[in-house]
Amino acid sequence: MNQTLILPRPTTSDRRAFLIRLGLGAALFAVPGAFAEELMRTPAQTEGPFYPDHLPLDTDNDLLIVNNSITPAAGDVTWLNGRVLDSRGDPIRNATVEIWQADHNGVYLHSKDKHAQRDANFQGYGRFLTGSTGEYLFRTIKPVAYPGRTPHIHFKVRRAGNELLTTQCYIKGNPQNERDGVYQGIQGEKARAAVSVDFAPLKNSRIGELAAKFDIVLGFTPEA
Repeated sequence: MNQTLILPRPTTSDRRAFLIRLGLGAALFAVPGAFAEELMRTPAQTEGPFYPDHLPLDTDNDLLIVNNSITPAAGDVTWLNGRVLDSRGDPIRNATVEIWQADHNGVYLHSKDKHAQRDANFQGYGRFLTGSTGEYLFRTIKPVAYPGRTPHIHFKVRRAGNELLTTQCYIKGNPQNERDGVYQGIQGEKARAAVSVDFAPLKNSRIGELAAKFDIVLGFTPEA
């Protein structure tokens, strides 16, 4: 069900409270590289045809509120977070994580995507600079399908002017994944599992928010 509530832009306190509710406190990041042998490299995937050809004036990590608008985007409100890690499992600091995705009508922020009316209240693109834990956080919507594709969110990771990885994440267990050429093109069950994400109800949320966690593991250690 779509959200019709007026959603204020989340404050730093809101984001901190969200992380606490998910149990993502500092202890989670206290042992860099401790589980490196268990990490699966995030597979690279196509950028696709709809990387924004004009970036919005507002490019922050809250895709539900554009600038100072009081009208939120339609869709299932989702807190999307994760970490950017190197090949040893250590966090990558000062990496810019970009996401872009279709709005609730399945339309991208791109001048050539005109198959339906775009939701002008959805930012469509956002970015976040990681800190010492390698963590990123976005407030967005649960992805929806658009013609020919299963629901997904695009990611691009950059650091020091270099593009490190372009990939996508998917809704775990969505039946459309089995018919999606890009998803099925990922070689190996473990690799597909690495980009398949649970979009689960956020505990104690009064407006039915969802939470999704997607760690991005690079297959190398980027230079400083």
